[in-house]
This record gives sequence, structure tokens and C-alpha cells, in this order.
Amino acid sequence: MILTPVFPIAANPIDLESADAKQRITELYGPPRKDWVRLNLIASVSGSATGPDGTSETLTNSADRLILGVIRALSDVVVVGAASVRAEGYFVPRSGALAVVSRTGDFGGHQIRGTGNSGTLLILCPASVADTARSTIGLPDVTVLAVPDVDGSLSATAIVTALRGQGFRSIVAEGGPGLATQLVLGGVVDELCLTTSPVLNGGKLPIFGADEFDGRALELSQLLIDADGFSYARWALRQPA
Repeated sequence: MILTPVFPIAANPIDLESADAKQRITELYGPPRKDWVRLNLIASVSGSATGPDGTSETLTNSADRLILGVIRALSDVVVVGAASVRAEGYFVPRSGALAVVSRTGDFGGHQIRGTGNSGTLLILCPASVADTARSTIGLPDVTVLAVPDVDGSLSATAIVTALRGQGFRSIVAEGGPGLATQLVLGGVVDELCLTTSPVLNGGKLPIFGADEFDGRALELSQLLIDADGFSYARWALRQPA
């Protein structure tokens, strides 16, 4: 697989089989400062977060997975919504941390794995459901953070503040749509890393959900493409005045 940088300047293609491929991609995706919040998402051309199997697995490819791994390695913590760990399944990173955001604290049917010799697993939830989270997660060595809420909802600022309070400065959020929209509308996202898969489908799960919201201006900071028609964009979010 060959990955070609085309913006802001055309650069030498990256052979993903080469020994320096991961290092070159790491250099391309380095955040500009220590305190940084990213969204890292994949979507079909029609904007669906899922492929035919109901997950993102049928949208992704080897280049996307490599970039995903690099972005995670550059981050202190990976943040996901509770619905995503049920639908997609998640492994706790070997280093760093996985933080799962939940309004209800109910983790029945979750698919989180790898807490043995792995990194840190955190649950962010309202104080009123913290005991429910502890009793339903069913995994050892879990840190439950009670986050200030308003009528059971956690604000984007409260989520980021709780993570920063644990020492996590570089943050990457991977959805689902509800959490992605919440973070964008909360004005805490610095950058959207978006892989567009060359699939046109009628998926039921748009990457930012089905609800309308005011547009946010973006500025393209980087674009890579591969021979299979995938594109890998970095979009800077211009914060509203």
C-alpha cells in the first residue's frame, strides 16, 4: 500500500511496507502543542460511520489502521462513548489510557478487553451512576471518575477538565456520533482527523448523528491519499467567536 501526501505540499509517497513508514506518518500527525484535542473518525463517502456489518471494520483498510495506531500513540488517552464499546469492542491500550463516557453507568454487554498488563481504563460518568458503573463493568483495575453533570448530562468542558485533572493533555476522541457532536458543539475540539472510505452506502449512523446543528468552519491542514481511493484529512476547527 502506498500513501501519498498531496496537501499542503506534494511529498514523496510512503510505502507502508518500508521500515520508516510508521516514523514518517508519526511526523505527519504530530500535534502542534501538548494540550490538544482531536476527533479521529472514519466515514463512507455518504457520511456513514458504519459499513455493511454495522461497524467501521468494513470501512477501514491497512493504511487507516496504521494512522489510527499512530494517532493513539501520540495521545495520552483515547476517549469513546459507551455505545461504541458495545457496538465496536475496544482494547485498553498497552500504554496510555482508554476513557469511556457514559450517562447511565450501565456497562452490561460491553466489549472492553485487555485490562491485564494494559494501560489505564477510566469511566467518566455522573456521580449518581458511579456505583452502577463499578458494578456493571465487571473488570479489575477500573478508575471511575464522577464528573459534574447537569440533569445527568456531561458537558464537553467537564469531560476535558476531568481528563486533564488526571494528567492527560493530548486527547483523541473516536466517537460515536453523540460524543463527537457533543465535543464539537462544546468548543473543545482542536482538530478533526477524518478518513473517507470510497464506499457509497445508506448507513443508519451518520458520523455526527442525524440532528441539525450550526456549521463550524474548518481549515484543511493536511491531506493524504492512497491508490485504493481512501483519503486521510486533518481539519483544524476554527472556534466560534
